[in-house]
Amino acid sequence: MANVYDIIIRPIITERSMEATADKKYVFEVAPTAGKIEIKNAVEQIFGVKVAKVNTINYDGKTKRVGAGRPGARKSWKKAYVQLTQDSKTIEFFEGMV
Repeated sequence: MANVYDIIIRPIITERSMEATADKKYVFEVAPTAGKIEIKNAVEQIFGVKVAKVNTINYDGKTKRVGAGRPGARKSWKKAYVQLTQDSKTIEFFEGMV
């Protein structure tokens, strides 16, 4: 089993994701190999909250030009939307950013 800090890579901080924090929905970039149950357990262990639901989206890396027409690519990554239960506390990391 991977370390919980290897599963949750970073939070996604955008206007859209910050509006969702009022409904206890949080967005994270996660390891591409992580499953929903692993993501749920990692968020519960790191932040001490109760997770109700996890939705994930895989993003393919875009092909980009690098230099004089040489092909390159951005990395593929995975995003997770985490919905907390109504009786759960909020994640303090996101509190001061709204």
